Formats: sequence, structure tokens, C-alpha cells
Amino acid sequence: MPDPGRLELAEFYFKEGHRLQTDGDLDGAIAAYQRSIELYPTAEAHTFLGWAYSFQGQIDEAIKQCEVAIRIDPEFGNPYNDIGVYLIEKGEYDEAIPWLEKAMVAKRYEPRHYPYMNMGRILVRKGKYEEAARELKKALDIEPNYAAARIELHKIFGLLN
Repeated sequence: MPDPGRLELAEFYFKEGHRLQTDGDLDGAIAAYQRSIELYPTAEAHTFLGWAYSFQGQIDEAIKQCEVAIRIDPEFGNPYNDIGVYLIEKGEYDEAIPWLEKAMVAKRYEPRHYPYMNMGRILVRKGKYEEAARELKKALDIEPNYAAARIELHKIFGLLN
């Protein structure tokens, strides 16, 4: 059973990391996430630490943090999607696909529509427009107000017509 005091402090540092990251202080955010992990490692803290690293262009380190997050909690979907996104950024589209597929079926994942959007992005880059449109429609089935998916879908329809 974790020490409630350490757990509370870890949560504080995690929230502080998120606040700092939102404010654009990536170094401060990274330090706060690392402190949170030292106190009580969670999949969320490792995933967000990876996200902060990605904003600094440290994609390989971001992927490593997501891999740790998955080892801690394989049912948490965010790190699967994030690895997919990082691989897309590296131009490794085929390698990203299995990660996005895992995010799609993860038991604990919000926002669930993101991996469908990201899969659509891959399929567009591969010239598979009809398949991409299907993935984007799935994203919109989950989140009808997801403007990015709607915009991407309109672009595809323009390419198909």
C-alpha cells in the first residue's frame, strides 16, 4: 500500500507539471513530472513526461517514457496513441499503425477518437484516401464535434472528387 502522503505529493507534482507544460515551461514541467515519478510512478506521469519531451523534439525519449507507462499500466491507452503519433512525426508510418490499433482497443483511454484521426493521417500520407475517410468517420462517430477530423475528411473528399 503506497504511503498516502507520497501519493498526494506525487499527484501535486503531476498537476504542477501539467500546469507548467500548459504555460510553456517545458523544463519546469519535466522536472515536476520527474519528481512525481520519484514519489510514485504512474502511467500518466510517464506519458505526460514523454509528451513534454516530444515538445522539445526528444522523440526517442518520449517513446521510452510511453513504453514505461505501458509496462506500469497496459490498459492505459494514451501512451499507445502517443507512440503512434511520435512514429508518425519520424515518418515511420507502418511502425505507428500497431500502436494506434492498440490505443483503439485499450480499456482505459480518453479521448478515444484520437487514434482514429491519427490512423487517418497515416492513410492519407500513404494515398489510401477511402480507408482514411473510414477512419476519420469513426473518429466523428465517437466525437461528432471533432473539427480536425471533419476538416481532414473534407480535404479527402476534395481529393476523391
